[in-house]
Amino acid sequence: MLKGNCHCGQVRWTFETGPASVTACNCTICRRYGALWAYGYLDHDIHTKGHTGTYTRADGGDIVFHFCPDCGCVTHYVARDTDENGRKRSAVNVRMSNLEAISALPIHHFDGCESFTALASDGRTVKDLWF
Repeated sequence: MLKGNCHCGQVRWTFETGPASVTACNCTICRRYGALWAYGYLDHDIHTKGHTGTYTRADGGDIVFHFCPDCGCVTHYVARDTDENGRKRSAVNVRMSNLEAISALPIHHFDGCESFTALASDGRTVKDLWF
């Protein structure tokens, strides 16, 4: 299980199974947030606690970003719609986790800016970014 929380501790999340990797997206919002995302489903393997503020892109977007209204940390996002199984896709920002818990996770890159496709992996892990 992986846990994370905003800086002030008001918003918390758990990822029951724990991610095998994280994704860095270069879209106009993810690159500003600087998030590293781990994907799952809300109320299945991802659980959140605490009051959040939300942001949805002006164009309507498919996801709702959640952040702490006190310290401002972006903690997770949730899909606006359910999938064919009635679940909502979600992602947690693993930058809200303990460094030791995520340091070995490989980073996948996603081009959310132009092609909306996965990019070639460069083999780096979270540890390579922060240490």
